Amino acid sequence: MTLAKQTPPSEPVPEVRIYEVKRTDLEGAVVIDGFPSIGLVSSIVANYLIDTLHMTQIGIVDSSAFPTVSLVRDGEPQHPVRIYSGLTPTRRPGQNPEKIVAFISEFQPPPSLVFSLGRVIMDWIQDQRCSLLVSPEGLVVEKEDEHGDAGGPDIGNVRVYGVASTRRARELYIEPNVTPFQEGVITGVAGVFLNEGRRRGFDVLTFLAEAHPDYPDARAAAKVIETIDHVLLRTTIDPIPLYHEAERIEQQLLSIQRSAQDKAQRDKGGTTPAMPMYG
Repeated sequence: MTLAKQTPPSEPVPEVRIYEVKRTDLEGAVVIDGFPSIGLVSSIVANYLIDTLHMTQIGIVDSSAFPTVSLVRDGEPQHPVRIYSGLTPTRRPGQNPEKIVAFISEFQPPPSLVFSLGRVIMDWIQDQRCSLLVSPEGLVVEKEDEHGDAGGPDIGNVRVYGVASTRRARELYIEPNVTPFQEGVITGVAGVFLNEGRRRGFDVLTFLAEAHPDYPDARAAAKVIETIDHVLLRTTIDPIPLYHEAERIEQQLLSIQRSAQDKAQRDKGGTTPAMPMYG
């Protein structure tokens, strides 16, 4: 008798949970995805909005697969994945401010957790009756600079592309405002959001700005903020400081990134897998 070869059971995917630390009415809110992307565009966008709009932390996303670290800022410990909410400034008297929510993280989730993470966040967004989700992303486009060297995009002419999960969102937000993203691959949490949005009939927008893949690209992030404000928020959010402070922001994030990579190298001999972290 021949015995069938048994396949060892795969390890269970760690649970992802959202804990609310402050109950807030988020009906109709625009949600910003701040998980790291190419050029850290999404992280910079989310951080800038949180700081500029003085947003308040309302929750955390937690999992046993997340790194065992506490980020200390201004003397206060911070969880690796946080949720903030706030209101946008208005351009004219009588205009109602927009509710805005931002998920922000300093690390890339492990591949085995990305799908569960995206679905749990989408469930929470729909439970809160938010209106739509926006994923800012970087897009690697090889060009030649003014000296004829191949490299990143011309900063003075950064283009933004867009893709939507539903036909309604594509016709309302993408086609009238940015160049539709026709062919390519969007990976990670942003890819899960798009696929889940299409499956659920929920509006998810991804704005992709041409970005340098090798360092934090604050200029690309500023271009995405301009696009989000023009297409969705229509407020007085000013992205110009990002342009002016791009070099300082990029150097600061690079320093954090290098420190995280050094820690990851030291952790390789441990039992917990090291994960890339960003600031």
